[in-house]
Amino acid sequence: MTVETEKVRDYSLRSGMTVAELVRQMGEAWGFTAGKIAVGVDILRRMLADKECLKFFSFPACIVATGTRGVLREMIKRRLVDVVVTTCGTLDHDLARSWRSYHRGSFIMDDAELHRRGVNRLGNILVPNESYGLIIEEKMQQLLTELWREGVREISSRELCWEIGRRICREDSILYWAAKNEVPVYIPGLTDGAVGYQIWLFSQDHKFTVNVLRDEQELSDLIFEADKTGALIVGGGISKHHVIWWNQFRGGLDYAVYITSAPEWDGSLSGAKLREAVSWGKVKEEARRVTIEGDATVILPLMIASLIGDDRD
Repeated sequence: MTVETEKVRDYSLRSGMTVAELVRQMGEAWGFTAGKIAVGVDILRRMLADKECLKFFSFPACIVATGTRGVLREMIKRRLVDVVVTTCGTLDHDLARSWRSYHRGSFIMDDAELHRRGVNRLGNILVPNESYGLIIEEKMQQLLTELWREGVREISSRELCWEIGRRICREDSILYWAAKNEVPVYIPGLTDGAVGYQIWLFSQDHKFTVNVLRDEQELSDLIFEADKTGALIVGGGISKHHVIWWNQFRGGLDYAVYITSAPEWDGSLSGAKLREAVSWGKVKEEARRVTIEGDATVILPLMIASLIGDDRD
């Protein structure tokens, strides 16, 4: 049997080669996940070049606790995305790391001893209590008090994210650049985290509410006004589903790149490949799409560095 297709080529590594050059070679070397990374970068490049395309970016909070936060920040700073959908933990970690440090640990540590020392473990990241709950409480109560004194009684998650970015985050944060560049950030599960808890706590003594339906109206307007849509989706859960859910109402995404570490055999949304979303009409049948299995803290920096590197070439 003869198959007419391109040959698999060996890598040709050299001193000083760029990330963009390496990823281009992945497209020729066609290693198992490497080939998917090359395809994903090509799809993202086409999506970014498509001026008619509204570009979504969704991700979970866990990677914000790592240095990958810098990749997310750079994407928003460079306006590589138009809309962000994420979880409350993103607000927690982004705000906390603006003022305090997280530390390197390992997956194998004495968790009982860490608890006694007031240190929380997130995978191989160590989060001291003073670097998380305490600083978030201090800054959020300050922010909410300021908003209350200014007459704010109701706010959407997008408005809240911009206020956090403008008032209590530094330039090294995701939310700072989202506010500065007016990139909307939506948190459909706002109460599931420390920031959400602080809002609830404030509401016990103040008639202050978060209007999530205002967020949904904005998402509806964005979706139905767009000629095309695309998405870079990292991980599953509510952030992934909110992006593909809204896109089903316009016939599905035109471009989709999904990075996941979850298996599909348990029926989870996190493990669901993009081909499953096609059956629901959340991704178009003819969409340019790829599912890349692996750790986003490795894959995402590689892909974005390649895209940025191409800009410099």
